[in-house]
Amino acid sequence: MKTAKDKIDIRSLTLEALQEHFIRMEEKSFRAKQVYEWLWKKSCFSFNEMSNISKELRNKLDENFVINNVKINSSQISADKTIKNSFILHDTHLIEGVLIPTPGRMTACVSSQVGCSLTCKFCATGYMERKRNLNPDEIYDQVVLIDQQAREHYGVPLSNIVYMGMGEPLLNYANMIKSVERITAEDGLNMSPKRITVSTAGIAKMIKKLGDDEVKFNLALSLHAANDEKRNTIMPINEQNSLKALAEALKYYYAKTKNPVTYEYIIFDGVNDNIQDAIELVKFCKHLPCKVNIIEYNPIAFASYINAGEDKVEAFANHLIKHGINTHLRRSRGKDIDAACGQLAIKEKAKTVEV
Repeated sequence: MKTAKDKIDIRSLTLEALQEHFIRMEEKSFRAKQVYEWLWKKSCFSFNEMSNISKELRNKLDENFVINNVKINSSQISADKTIKNSFILHDTHLIEGVLIPTPGRMTACVSSQVGCSLTCKFCATGYMERKRNLNPDEIYDQVVLIDQQAREHYGVPLSNIVYMGMGEPLLNYANMIKSVERITAEDGLNMSPKRITVSTAGIAKMIKKLGDDEVKFNLALSLHAANDEKRNTIMPINEQNSLKALAEALKYYYAKTKNPVTYEYIIFDGVNDNIQDAIELVKFCKHLPCKVNIIEYNPIAFASYINAGEDKVEAFANHLIKHGINTHLRRSRGKDIDAACGQLAIKEKAKTVEV
């Protein structure tokens, strides 16, 4: 009998590839389509649950394939109803994902990597080692499980997805794109790409690739400074991806997709919070249609940053608005359970063991 390691990860196969396997197993190819629907549209994690498939075929599937599904390891509920999840993967690695309920929206924040290779100074994940990329189905499963939570806890399905959890999505480009394809496919979750936002720390060549691929989802850039010297300090990735390079990549992206870009900007006390910083941000915003989300900083144990005072935040935002920049203030959600932006980091061991 084959061990799990010897079996094929069935969700790594396209429908066409699965049909070829079925023909080799002397099964009718239309059965592959039925199984594919169970795997994606119905988010089935067990061959035994595939009720319109014969027991004989289910046994064959079990002998040859494996469903490497993600499981919830633990969950915490914040005072503001945000739910943070620790997810366990088939190889016992842990990642985190968050359900963010707000008036009119139910948002899943999902991870794209186990850990992160970037070292953004304000982000807890940036202090972790990157273990590996997530597969498309592992990103997909986070959405499925968080959607189930939304329905169970609040009686409302997911309305939005943000790739703002652990990892840099554009450094897991192919798998990120495939996960969006499955999430938006009619035989998947059938979600509109306009309800999906992918956030990047700023990888210029991959932003251009998004343009070449003419993606339909939204793009957010984690900016936090429109000055190279300051951004180099906050986000070392800027040393290889300068603001000039990012501006050129973003203009190329916009020309190809006509999608406005969102800039995420955390205002740190004494770092990037003065009017000169706001002036530089206005100048950067003039490159293409965009909006700015000013985000409350969420303290982490590894860094000494603190949030700018309310008066400075207000003056900063007012300067942007006065110069015609579409500006929104975003309050933190789930800060009391370390579920807020920049706070995701694994602090526990797996509670469940993959059999």
